[in-house]
Amino acid sequence: MYLNCKTYFSFRYGTFSTKELVTQAASMGITQLALTNINNTCDTWDFVDFCHENNIKPVLGSEIRNGNELCYILLAKNNNGFEQINLFISEHLPEEKPFPKRPDLQDIYCIYPFGSISVNELQAHELIGVQVTDINKLFGLSVQIHLDKYVVRHPVTFQDATHYNLHRLLRAIDKNIILSKQDPKDLAGKNETFFPPTKLYEAFQSYPSIVNTTLTVLENCSIKFDFKTDKTKKLFSVSKEDDRQLLRKLAFDGIILRYGSQNKTAKERVEKELAIIDQMDFCAYFLITWDIIRYSQNRGFFFVGRGSGANSIVAYCLQITDVDPIELDLYFERFLNPSRSSPPDFDLDFSWKDRDEIIDYVFKKYGKDHVCLLGSYTTFQTRAILRELGKVFGLPKEEIDQLDSGNLKDDKIQQQINFYGTLLRNFPNHLSIHAGGILISEKPIYQYTATEIPPKNFYTSQIDMFVAEKIGLFKLDILSQRGLGHIRDTMDLVKKNKNVTINIHDIERFKSDPKVAYQIRKADTIGCFYIESPGMRQLLKKLECDDYLTLVAASSIIRPGVAQSGMMKQYIYRFHNPNDFEYLHPKMKELLEETYGVMVYQEDVIKVAHHFGGLDLSEADVLRRAMSGKYRGRSQFEEIKIKFFNNCRERKYPERVSTEVWRQIESFGGYSFSKAHSASFAVESYQSLFLKTYFPVEFMVSVINNFGGFYSRELYFHELKRTGAHIQAPCLNRSEYLTMVSGTTVYMGFIHVQGLEEQMIISAIENRKKTGPFLDLADFIERLAPGIEQLNILIRIGAFRFSGKTKKELLWEANFLHKKNAGHSGSGFLFRELPQQFHLPGLAQHPLDDALDEIELLGFPLCNVFELSMEDPQNFLPARELHLYSGKQVSVLGYLVTSKPVNTITNEIMHFHTFLDAEGEWLDCIFFPNTSRYYPITGKGFYAMKGKVVEEFGVYSVEVSECRKIGLRERNAFPNSLKAESLKPKVQSLKLKI
Repeated sequence: MYLNCKTYFSFRYGTFSTKELVTQAASMGITQLALTNINNTCDTWDFVDFCHENNIKPVLGSEIRNGNELCYILLAKNNNGFEQINLFISEHLPEEKPFPKRPDLQDIYCIYPFGSISVNELQAHELIGVQVTDINKLFGLSVQIHLDKYVVRHPVTFQDATHYNLHRLLRAIDKNIILSKQDPKDLAGKNETFFPPTKLYEAFQSYPSIVNTTLTVLENCSIKFDFKTDKTKKLFSVSKEDDRQLLRKLAFDGIILRYGSQNKTAKERVEKELAIIDQMDFCAYFLITWDIIRYSQNRGFFFVGRGSGANSIVAYCLQITDVDPIELDLYFERFLNPSRSSPPDFDLDFSWKDRDEIIDYVFKKYGKDHVCLLGSYTTFQTRAILRELGKVFGLPKEEIDQLDSGNLKDDKIQQQINFYGTLLRNFPNHLSIHAGGILISEKPIYQYTATEIPPKNFYTSQIDMFVAEKIGLFKLDILSQRGLGHIRDTMDLVKKNKNVTINIHDIERFKSDPKVAYQIRKADTIGCFYIESPGMRQLLKKLECDDYLTLVAASSIIRPGVAQSGMMKQYIYRFHNPNDFEYLHPKMKELLEETYGVMVYQEDVIKVAHHFGGLDLSEADVLRRAMSGKYRGRSQFEEIKIKFFNNCRERKYPERVSTEVWRQIESFGGYSFSKAHSASFAVESYQSLFLKTYFPVEFMVSVINNFGGFYSRELYFHELKRTGAHIQAPCLNRSEYLTMVSGTTVYMGFIHVQGLEEQMIISAIENRKKTGPFLDLADFIERLAPGIEQLNILIRIGAFRFSGKTKKELLWEANFLHKKNAGHSGSGFLFRELPQQFHLPGLAQHPLDDALDEIELLGFPLCNVFELSMEDPQNFLPARELHLYSGKQVSVLGYLVTSKPVNTITNEIMHFHTFLDAEGEWLDCIFFPNTSRYYPITGKGFYAMKGKVVEEFGVYSVEVSECRKIGLRERNAFPNSLKAESLKPKVQSLKLKI
């Protein structure tokens, strides 16, 4: 009877969650139910799972619409029919093709809305759906002649009247209109709730044949599905045996490459791993990953292999990862054990410039019918809900901004926004793309999901990672990151600028290099992958980190799980005082002596859960999934918690010990690394550090040109100054679109100038390369014919300084020449006229003018920014002298770099603010809740602060008690003797010492 049910995966339309739809049907005694979301099959397999739990027969399908127009309902007679529906949706949505009026599909029922088609036109598999509201229209029709062509179509879209209102709000959000402008055609009918079966039977009592046909249709539809079988591609070659032998050959070839021919330990571990990989039927998974790496190596792409698969010596021998599991004593069972149902994770990082080509290779290698990116869903969260509902209710922008800031008024509309906003929270909003997941299936992907093409331009599944894993379709992660772009571009620049070729894979050399070790120890790591944030830099200093193993640990203990549990501080103390602490329990010493009794890695948690808490490896694997953020639902997690405590009581552990161990385990939820993962990050950090140590100019230029990173462009240009580079503003005769380096001179790229049109600049650069340098302003105008706005921006940023004229002279000249050349095409002249000579009065150039232009057009000045402060930096303590004033009150002046808010135990907000002082040194300041409340940091700029100097493990900060923002100097505040020259970057005082 229920052929047309929707959940909230009919995005911005339905209001049932998948579970709610099924459980409400079960509570009404319904035994057969069809899921037909609009143009998708997103939650199909959750629906099937919930139906089985509730003894309901699931029927699968989709409601096909072109915009508001309901075309038909498709129901799958069997698995082939479901595949046909998925393929049908996938052929139309990505191309944005309207769905046809009549689909040509196999093994499906097609149900048209009443009145849209003549019953005489119907084919064998086609039907007409009759709603309760259509019954009166049947009078006079030849229903009795076509008994088998009419079915009951009672749509189910929302739960009740309240959720009908929520449906209206969703439709208004989707149409971006206010409620009063809503068209009834945009909405579902008010009766689209669950009617009890008896009520439907009663409504159609005059037409029992329609009820019988409906029941027959439902009986004829069935879906068979085994959730437990692995549906990922099973073969790399032609047979499983060939895959097994190929993997074995590659692994033993790799032993010689990685360990030489005489390493017995390596051979034994490879044999052990290969046996389990074969037993678990994961040979093809390893070979597919190896093939992707082989392709990237042939293309000259850089990559990092990480994830739990990096615990594997087979992966190391296949060059999927650069982490040696023997050197690091990696816990094999974290990577793979017979109790684990899913294959190990391989996260393959590529440069953001190369990733799409790798994905394209996978699509072409295995075929688009077997490959898609993994989908995900963006959900409605508080801030977006308030803004969207504010617009729907017609509130002015000022009131919406108040809602956004948390200032809710006690009026009727805002009460409604709060009420319906609570109902709307966590609803899926639209299909998105998982950060890096890609699915490669043995059978056609359409057996499991329909696909769409979001902005990435690759086919993307309508199911997310949770559903994919539930049905045994396991993802491979192909990710992008800027750090690899830094490395690749630095190597290219070093080759071009210094004719030096670097072997970036010589990791052992980097680990033992004393200059690199010194660079880590002093935390001079800006721009380096994963170790540049203020928190990480402080941690490196506190650990006095200067070796690989300590860096591996640092990469993990910085994660919130360790940090928020209070164990990061414990780890640092124990690291420096290994004989001055007690382990929680002798068993904890046995398991965690390497990490001083602190659970640092996922492997540590698994070992403690298994060997201390008595959980088996499959239960420990649930903990792993929870710690990785890959676990949905807590019922099984709670069962494991109960078992953990029961086991601890049986083993006679003190209750306080068991409680503390579990507290530390729980703190890892969603926020932990495997040791191999941290080691992979540390390898890339060492590569970045080596380049920054020996080629700092080229390295920082590469960081700037790859964008992203933890800090702003201004900070990276500041760091570039510290290398001794001479930074030049964009110049039309020297600069490129991106920043470039020649020797130690760096020309800023035009991409950094706000308001410049990309195509105009690219045309100018191409013209310069083809025709030669620009002679003067007039020559540029004749060759390019730019608009006056673009011309003025170029003049103000100093791009014409090669002409020898001041900006003000050039602005006069530009406006005259632009009018004179109005209508000129920009193709140049055969015989060039001499430029017009202007006799202008003396135009004063103030030393602040260039800096103000740069602030407006670049977002920051190229001079030493402290030259612009209203306060004299000499009146404040420099950061390098903080250690002399530990525990004392000081006054400091800082230029804001970054801020990090943190919730305290009492749910108040405190801040860790990072500044630069006038000498270019880092100044870390702590604002406790009271200070944050009374002296808020209000964005970029200078701040004068008073506070107490505090020290922790040799790192000094200021606990701020008072703060005030400092403005820029007025023009008349500059003494007459101060020339523009004095505002140039003070390179020498900032130069790095290596």
